[in-house]
Amino acid sequence: MPWQQCHQKRHLSTVVKSKEIYDYVVVGAGSAGCIVANRLSEDRDSQVLLMEAGPEDKSWKFHMPAALMYTLTDPAYNWCFYTTPQKHMNNRQMYWPRGKVWGGSSSHNAMVYIRGHAYDFDRWEAEGATGWSFADCLPYFKKSTTHELGEDEYRGGSGLQYVSQGTSGNPLHEIFIEAGIQAGYPYTEDVNGYQQEGFGYFDMTIQKGIRSSTSTCYLRSALYRDNFTMRSNALTTRILFEGKRAVGVEYVHHGELVKVYAEREVILCGGSINSPQILLLSGVGNADDLAKLDIPLVHHLPGVGQNLQDHLEVYVQHECTQPLTLYTHQWKFPVTMIRTGIEWFLKQTGTAATTHLETGGFIRSRPGVPHPDIQFHFLPSVIIDHGQKMGDRHAFQVHVGTMRPTSRGTLTLASRDPRDHPLLDANYLATEEDRADFRACIRLTREIFAQRAFDPYRGPEMGPGPAAQSDKDIDAFVRAKGDSAYHPSCTCKMGQTSDKMAVVDPKCQVIGLEGLRVVDSAIMPSLASGNLNAATIMLAEKGADFIRGKPSLPKSSAPVWKPKTLETQR
Repeated sequence: MPWQQCHQKRHLSTVVKSKEIYDYVVVGAGSAGCIVANRLSEDRDSQVLLMEAGPEDKSWKFHMPAALMYTLTDPAYNWCFYTTPQKHMNNRQMYWPRGKVWGGSSSHNAMVYIRGHAYDFDRWEAEGATGWSFADCLPYFKKSTTHELGEDEYRGGSGLQYVSQGTSGNPLHEIFIEAGIQAGYPYTEDVNGYQQEGFGYFDMTIQKGIRSSTSTCYLRSALYRDNFTMRSNALTTRILFEGKRAVGVEYVHHGELVKVYAEREVILCGGSINSPQILLLSGVGNADDLAKLDIPLVHHLPGVGQNLQDHLEVYVQHECTQPLTLYTHQWKFPVTMIRTGIEWFLKQTGTAATTHLETGGFIRSRPGVPHPDIQFHFLPSVIIDHGQKMGDRHAFQVHVGTMRPTSRGTLTLASRDPRDHPLLDANYLATEEDRADFRACIRLTREIFAQRAFDPYRGPEMGPGPAAQSDKDIDAFVRAKGDSAYHPSCTCKMGQTSDKMAVVDPKCQVIGLEGLRVVDSAIMPSLASGNLNAATIMLAEKGADFIRGKPSLPKSSAPVWKPKTLETQR
């Protein structure tokens, strides 16, 4: 498969240049880095360098929402990571796309904007991330966004990140919501607002039919500032230290090894894989592991690369008895595809102006669970092999998975070469609790699809298939067909200095070092209950205030919905 050819090794030569110095060096122009660099460069007396290993997001494929599958497996713009063989998943190696382009994974993702539940952030604070409760984080969610429906207690009205709702008008979305209600679950007007629990429309990072990545929202406006420098195709190899202080970074640019220096701080925004990898390559991590690779130790910090978490999901698929799906909008029907493409290029409207993951739901898997632990994404189509293959009939599916897995994985170096991908062991389904949760996912999804709302449209179940009824059969299906939801995180855990597994403190500073922070999804103490891009944007806004020495925004007093009782599941 072409997307498995992720990188080629080249000989590197060292080049001597005049010493290049900035106030801040930000590594990674992804979901977090674009934001951090933008906010730091608002201070006109600060010189900011933003470095990105990939190229600019010039192609239309990044900006047409429906074209996301074209770049999802392209090694020119994607790191194309794979896990190690997963022993609880039939020893399968799972594909983990990560953005290597301006905007990072926000230029590749499905544009679903989900913040997570309020209790996730209260849990972060309980896990040692002081000052990161929901009341602390909501003001930054608001600060970062402009919602097309206007500002309220939960939605922003003047932020740089544009958020909207779906435009496809496909009737299957309303049918899915109605089926959820018929199954006994509530309707929610805003899954990012007062009430996450229930079924409703999802928010998306799309503005007038165009992807709203952090590159388009944050980076583009910073490019015009004379105190801001952007450097593309620059692969960071290690952080430069003087004693315990980070003073710059070393990077590869056009085959040459170059050094650049930071007078104030180096900020890693490489994401949950690249940030811990850079720390380890720089001698920050578990001393015993670094010694095995002959990497000189700078600081013993055993939590680097530990606590790896990801959302696993499966697809429950049904044939559709009526021609309402996206089946006719694929290459087998070139006239339709050409017409769709022309409409988008001329007006940014139509079928190509959305990712079609416009509705979904959040439910509790069983009584006693305090807030939803299962998420649904409904799609009026089917996806095969990360979108590289198309369905052969009218069909629809729901992506379903548990949001707070108990399994924990690890990230370790494969070698001292920064071009070698690290070893990623997600350790999926290592616990019986996680396996039981996926049985609930399948059975509860089937119950929703069995509701009368789907009666005129529901054809035979394609997957798991009607024969898969027992726990054993469902477990076998999940092992064979489960896949990553592309939410790896938590590899540089935020916490207190007394926590031996914490990597950064609540102000994103790497514990035990000076002049170095990590600001990206790696610092989440635990997974948020939903897609991670929104929470990453929020923590970048909040982290930028810490770096600038600004006081945090005042806490919110917005209320949070609670079910009348936890004694029932719905």
